[in-house]
Amino acid sequence: QVQLVESGGGMVQPGGSLRLSCEAFGFNFGVTEMTWIRQAPGKGPEWVASIETSGDTTFYSSSVKGRFTVSRDNANSTLYLQMNSLQRQDTALDYCTCPFHSDDVWGQGTRVTVSS
Repeated sequence: QVQLVESGGGMVQPGGSLRLSCEAFGFNFGVTEMTWIRQAPGKGPEWVASIETSGDTTFYSSSVKGRFTVSRDNANSTLYLQMNSLQRQDTALDYCTCPFHSDDVWGQGTRVTVSS
């Protein structure tokens, strides 16, 4: 069964850090470009970051560039998002996603709350 399972979310104070993980099951993770998407309360989905198959090439939205780092461990089929210098506007439900055949696979999401 094709599945993505996110973890690592939580509540953190402004300026803090979190590391999100996304475990992949049921497909060839090592040949799949992966993406993080987030949805803040009351807003639409926002692309955060993407990483190509080898992990050598990464892309970031302007809102997170310089603070977030996307990486992957192909041997363990896991995607990561290291989030530093978190701000209140980073509060969101964060999803990992990838293309699979003619569709997209999404995880269930992990919630990040930045609050003092």
